Amino acid sequence: MEFISVEKRIGDLPVVTGADWPGVRYFCTTRAGGVGTAPHDTLNLGLRANDRPEAVAENRRRVCAAAPGEPLWLRQVHGADVVDADAPCGPVEPPADASVTIQPGRVLAIMVADCLPVVISDAHGSVLGVAHAGWRGLAGGVLENTLRAMQAKQPAAQGWRAWVGPGIGPAAFEVGEDVLQAFAPDGPEALALFVPRPGLPQPGLTRPGLTRPGLPGKWLADLPALARLRLQRAGIAQPALSGLCTVGDPDRFFSYRRDRITGRMALLAWLGTR
Repeated sequence: MEFISVEKRIGDLPVVTGADWPGVRYFCTTRAGGVGTAPHDTLNLGLRANDRPEAVAENRRRVCAAAPGEPLWLRQVHGADVVDADAPCGPVEPPADASVTIQPGRVLAIMVADCLPVVISDAHGSVLGVAHAGWRGLAGGVLENTLRAMQAKQPAAQGWRAWVGPGIGPAAFEVGEDVLQAFAPDGPEALALFVPRPGLPQPGLTRPGLTRPGLPGKWLADLPALARLRLQRAGIAQPALSGLCTVGDPDRFFSYRRDRITGRMALLAWLGTR
């Protein structure tokens, strides 16, 4: 499995990104570089994270300065709906979990604090999409819907690529029967990405090195690998994963699973001038 993460600084902002793509710019913020105080220290970008509004406004101003324009912020609802960022007169903060564009300089944004931020483009950088992939949205088809919306906007596009940014890792994502059953229709390849707890024999569902004592009826789920599997089945041959776990890196990332009251990072992406 390919892991790609590159640490950069854009002005005073430390960010994480993947490989360079022709005609595309993208990065994921970290928790550093802002003005917030604990537990939102320092670059919280979420308006609904119980932070001071003036701190969030200043943090968003700093992030916007690293992009060519104001991002399209979404009111994410853990669903699978996709917004066309090029449509005129849309809502200021549409309720959706993905957006797409073919317009150079149109900045797309996804906020996360354990869920996966995913960016998708074609080989020539002619169409772009971003998606918020928690387990509900992932099982509900948010990645497939994003790719279909991109194909509808740019039917001739080919050579699809994707990068799955920092999110909860396979050693930290403990889930119950509801999550396992949500991915059961994806078949044995998906179920192999759930590690059962000791005392729950599940032939064919074990992965060495990840089991640890826990409660009966619980599994460790590999959310990035589940996203990679769905992207591959949708037609993206080699999706790249960051390999970065938000839960296990408290100095660099916000994590809702770890801290509950915390901030939000953002993935920003846009097409360059072709």
